[in-house]
This record gives sequence, C-alpha cells and structure tokens, in this order.
Amino acid sequence: MELGLYLAAAVAGGLLAAAVRLPPLVGYLAAGFALGALDAPAPAGLERIAELGVVLLLFAIGLKFDVRTLLRREIWLTTSVHMVLSTAVGLGFLGLLAVVGPALVGNESWSALALVGFALSFSSTVFVVKVLEDRSDTTSLYGRIAIGVLVLQDVAAVVFMALAGGKVPSAWAFLLVLLVPAAWVLHRIWDRIGHGELHALFGVTVAVGLGWGLFEAAGLHGGLGALIMGALLGRHRNASELSRSLLTFKDLLLVGFFVEIGLHGTPGIEELLLAVALLALLPLQIAFFAVLLWAMRLRRRTAFLSALVLGNFSEFGIIVAVVGSDVGLMDERWLVVISLAVALSFAVSALVNRRGVELATRMVRLLPHHSTMQLHPDDRLVDVGHSDALVLGLGRIGAATYTHLRDAYGLSVLGVEHDPARVLDLTTHGFDVLRADATDVEFWARVKRAGQVQVVVLAMPFHNANLIALARLRAAGFAGKVAAVARYDDDVAELRRHGADAVFHLYGSAGTALADHAAEVLLRSAGVTHAPGPDPDDATGVAAH
Repeated sequence: MELGLYLAAAVAGGLLAAAVRLPPLVGYLAAGFALGALDAPAPAGLERIAELGVVLLLFAIGLKFDVRTLLRREIWLTTSVHMVLSTAVGLGFLGLLAVVGPALVGNESWSALALVGFALSFSSTVFVVKVLEDRSDTTSLYGRIAIGVLVLQDVAAVVFMALAGGKVPSAWAFLLVLLVPAAWVLHRIWDRIGHGELHALFGVTVAVGLGWGLFEAAGLHGGLGALIMGALLGRHRNASELSRSLLTFKDLLLVGFFVEIGLHGTPGIEELLLAVALLALLPLQIAFFAVLLWAMRLRRRTAFLSALVLGNFSEFGIIVAVVGSDVGLMDERWLVVISLAVALSFAVSALVNRRGVELATRMVRLLPHHSTMQLHPDDRLVDVGHSDALVLGLGRIGAATYTHLRDAYGLSVLGVEHDPARVLDLTTHGFDVLRADATDVEFWARVKRAGQVQVVVLAMPFHNANLIALARLRAAGFAGKVAAVARYDDDVAELRRHGADAVFHLYGSAGTALADHAAEVLLRSAGVTHAPGPDPDDATGVAAH
C-alpha cells in the first residue's frame, strides 16, 4: 500500500513538473516533501533503494571517467580553493543572519555555523551528472571538469565522515589496493559475457558487491568504492554498452533518492525562510567556480558552463547534518533546513541549466578575454579547414556515415567528437576527426567562416545534444543542409520543427536497409544485376544508404 502511494505521488509530481517545463526530478522532490508533510508511512526499503540508485550512478560515472584528470591543476586546485572560499562565505552569511534575524539561526555556535557552511560548499553529484547525461556532455571538457570536482568533493566527504563520525577505516582497507590487479580478472570475465541480461547483472554485481560492499565493510564510503570500480573497468570495450544498459534501472532507483530527501522532517515557517535565504549563496558559489576556472586559463564559456552546472547544494549536506546532530555539533533542526535548501537548490539549478548553454554564452562578457595562445591546450578553438561535410558524433552510426560520404561520394569529411579517447581511437583508424563541443557557438562561427561546408550530419547518441547543436548551428548563420538521426517519432518531429532539412528515423531506417539487402540477395540469385534503389524522395530509404 505504501509503495503504491509513493509511486503514484512520484508520477504525479513528475507530470506536474513536466507540465511547467521543469525536469521531473523537481516533481519527485516536491512529492517527497508533500508525503513527509502528510506523515505518510515510508515503504520498507526506500532508503536502500535510494542508496542503490546513487551507487549505480557513481559506477556509471566511473565507467566514463579518467582518473588522471584529478591530477590536473584546474580540478584539484579549483576544488580546494572553492571549498575554502565557500565555507568562509557560508559562515559569514550565517553570522550576518544571526545578527539581522537571530530567530532564524538561533543560538548556534560559530563552529556549528562553519559546519553548515562546509556542508553547503559541496555540489550534488546526482544532480550534476543527471544534467550532463541529459545534454550528452559527460565526456565534454566542462563535463569532465565538473565530474573531477565532484569526485574530489566526495573524497573530502569520506574524510569528514571518518573524522567527525568517529568512523575510522579498518586495517583491511589497505587490502583494497588488490582491486587494481583484480580488475584484470574482471576484464577477462567480462570478455566472455554476452550482451543480454547477464551483461547488466555483471555490472550491478561489480558496482554493489565489490564496489559498495567491500568499501563499506572496510569502513569507507560505499559510493566511492562504486566510483573506483567503474574507473577500473572503464577501459573495457563494452564500457559504454554497460553504461547504457544500466541507464533505465539507475534512473528508476534514483527516483527513490529524490523522494527520500523530502522525508527528513516537516519544515516550519522559520526553517522554510532560512532555507530560502541560503539560496543566496548559490550565485556566489557559481561566481567562485567561474573565476577560479577562468584563472586556470580555460575559456570563459567553459568556465561558466562548469560553474552553472555545479551551482547547487549537495545531498552530502544532509549527511553532514545527520552526522553533526548525532555527535552534538549542531541542532537537529538543521537537518530539515539543509534538506529543504538542497531540494530548493535543485529546482533553481534545474531552471538555470535548462538554458545553461545560452546563459554561459551571454555571461562571457563578465570576464576578460584570454588570447588563443594563453588558453588551456584542451580549450583552444578549432577550425574545420576546407571540409565539405561535418559529422557530429562518431559512434557506430556516425562513423558509418563518415565512411560512406568519404568513400561513396568522394567528399572531404571531418568528424567532430568530444570524447578524447574516442578521438584517439578514430584517428588511429584513419579518420580525420577533431575534438570539439558541438554546442559551442564559437565553434559554429568557425564553421560559418570556413564557407566550404555543405552538409552537417547530427549523429550524436542523445536527442537533446543533436537539438542543441542544431540550434547553435542555425544561430551561427550556417546556410548549408543539416541531416539528423532520431530514435522516436516525436524526436523526428521536433528536429524538423527546429530547421533540420532531413531527419531519419533510426529504427525505420534499419528496417528499410534490411529489406534492401534481402531484395538484393534475392535478385542476385535470380540473375538480376541491377536492383531498383529506394525512392530518392523517401527519407527512410535515404537513411538506409
């Protein structure tokens, strides 16, 4: 009964959020607070479901994450300085509130207020990764920077819980280094697994059993273990497939996480006002990230994109409140205040990041411009040269499109891909490919200036990424033809509405291609040397070729 109530509330909240053009997760948060206010009994195991969702999310991050990124100055130095600045500003802000509105803050000590400031200096791993996945930007430069910052923040969280909660890692924790050579064994096992349900079961077992389970047993944060196991397996050739197979399961479990946030108590008017007041720290958090990343010689747009996506409070703040109240470092009312502030920050950040690309483009004028030679090597602008065609997204579909345009039509083709590992692999196989962000207005301005590009193919795996690239392309004044692929009928219609010249339904195209090959075999066996091709006016038929 309780489970049905919570599922219905989550669906209703998600539908209401979608109706006002907000991400569904905002509706899940609202449903959790509504159920908490009604004192609805929580279904057994909801907390465990939420935790498993986070574990699988961190495992999926690890599958796409290069640990060497953490050693880069723009990540470790930015994270460290930002944490100190945010904690200090949070402490100062709460101290000011204690003077202006003592009823809101109460008689908390300066150490308790500093702890709250520390908790609010973290960004939400769950929220940020969801935004990046929706944009297909987890492997973009700003996405990798954001994830690197989140990983270091998670490490700081583990240290805090060990020190404040008195939970010291056991002596067995040193044996966890054996997981590094054990990864070789897991790779060999993975080679023998097919592509069905056993593939997904293997991933869940590694994430939960080895990652979360072993780290928790050793007195370390289980989420960190899931992240590390994902990183150890991320170089396997089937890592992307495993990440996709876990996507729906992970998203369903994360609904429990967002609903569960609202069950940490019912806020009164004072708690609500204090939580709303804490949102004033978000613009400062964004400004700190933007300025620090700009100081690391990143482009202004990259700095603002990273800052905007990191501009929210973290679920870790709730953990700080729990640990702090358990050991007497702060009053229990902060658990309700921080839970509400986290939820409200998600709603605000969701609104901001819905137009994050446009906002970042407009905000660049707030910081001085770096010259090209001053810029970070990974963030310098690129030029498309004298290419006839561009293919954005060189997965299986994009790579096949690239090859056919080059070999069958004799066009000069350039591939655009933002995953550095994929760029390196394609280059070794003879593709002319550059690493760039297809949502970057300045990149498309370069395409416009090149003048020779006749056609652009949008073949990225996520519909939102293709849609953003199409908008950036048209905004830059590109006058050539644009073709795109889509998985669903409504995606096809949306791309056409936004100006795509040709949109090909992926599954419909596959069926047409199969029919063409079957007919070709049949006619060849009958001695027919030339088969009529598909109707050139049929978009589905063209897609098959």
